[in-house]
Amino acid sequence: MNGLSVSHLSYSYGAKQALEDVSFDVPAGQFCALLGPNGAGKSTLFALLTRLLRPTDGSITVAGHDMARKPRLALAQLGIVFQQTTLDMDLSVRQNLNYFAALHGISGRDAKRRIDAALDKLSMLDRAGEKARALNGGHRRRTEIARALIHKPSVLLLDEPTVGLDAAARASITQHVHQLCDEGTTVLWATHLTDEISPDDHLVILHRAQVLATGRCADICNGTPLQEKFLTMTATAA
Repeated sequence: MNGLSVSHLSYSYGAKQALEDVSFDVPAGQFCALLGPNGAGKSTLFALLTRLLRPTDGSITVAGHDMARKPRLALAQLGIVFQQTTLDMDLSVRQNLNYFAALHGISGRDAKRRIDAALDKLSMLDRAGEKARALNGGHRRRTEIARALIHKPSVLLLDEPTVGLDAAARASITQHVHQLCDEGTTVLWATHLTDEISPDDHLVILHRAQVLATGRCADICNGTPLQEKFLTMTATAA
């Protein structure tokens, strides 16, 4: 099954150009890091990918479904973890996931089976009965990622999912998401932190509304540390 394709995508807020002719492809089962400083256009891109905004120009294809022509089919293939947490803090982990499953028309034994499988993938099954409020930031993020997997999406979008977490929690979550790719999930991971990106990851560098580079991280860096390469590219394009 196809992954994610963005072709000549543009969007503006009045006179402000938020994205300009953005194109990249994420093959099925690939971890793709969308790397860019704050204000690069990452959140606008995610709003377009989730149909919260409509592009001025260009197209988006999710698992072979054109977002403009077949939005329901395209959106059904997406799992989404936004930057701000959206858990109900007064519900348990399992209750949060049960509620999400019900919104997708999943109930009964099927819901329990899917929830258990998703929590197990994120090493959260033993915390299913705990209230979200009692979890630390890293475990809340794992819960949200597990929730996004319940309807078995082929493409997972994560908008700066490690913001505010310590280094150990960030590394753990990054590792868990890479494992999802090993199982066939396509991932677009938005970040401004270079240490979350591995040499073999697919990489899209976004700056001032434009794509500066796309490809395998090691190929883009060509022996230069990613942090240094990123700073040089964004300074040159400033």
